[in-house]
Amino acid sequence: MDLREQLVQYYQWLRQYGNNDSHSGNASVRAGDRFWVTPTGSCADTLTVDDLVACSVQDGCGVGASLDGPLHQQIYQQNPAATAVLHSHGPYSVAATLNGESFMPLDFEGQLYFPEVPVITIPYADYVAQAPAAVATMLRNHRITVVRGHGVYAVGETLNLAYKWTCSLELSAKTAFIARQMGTV
Repeated sequence: MDLREQLVQYYQWLRQYGNNDSHSGNASVRAGDRFWVTPTGSCADTLTVDDLVACSVQDGCGVGASLDGPLHQQIYQQNPAATAVLHSHGPYSVAATLNGESFMPLDFEGQLYFPEVPVITIPYADYVAQAPAAVATMLRNHRITVVRGHGVYAVGETLNLAYKWTCSLELSAKTAFIARQMGTV
């Protein structure tokens, strides 16, 4: 399976397993000086390889690229080891970080993978202007970050790793929620 086919598969899994709704989030995969990103407004259920938009790490994205295309571009510029970026809206991850404070996983694996998940607060009206630099800077030193009230950004050396971080954070946030409901923490 080539990288673009993998990108479609992982983006569809984000939808299938509850980290996105039908038309939310976005994803990209890098190969050298190029990367492919999901198109703006794409439906995960019907996305195909032919729908992906080619972008340049240095020169920008093609017509129809995700609104977050420049954000993906800045991540690749600032993090040469990164070959994948996944953006999702996992409900437990978003809910656990609405207070704007870093999320500290309670479970063993969450603490192993990311003892602290930083949260970035960006006013809605300023998202397009501020998010690319803010998220890219945070992902230089962290595998994952959350934009408060919006969603999760994960970076990896492979799509599989970015997916692992995304799913692990969502499970950690869900576990923390359940533990609080049960009164065990």
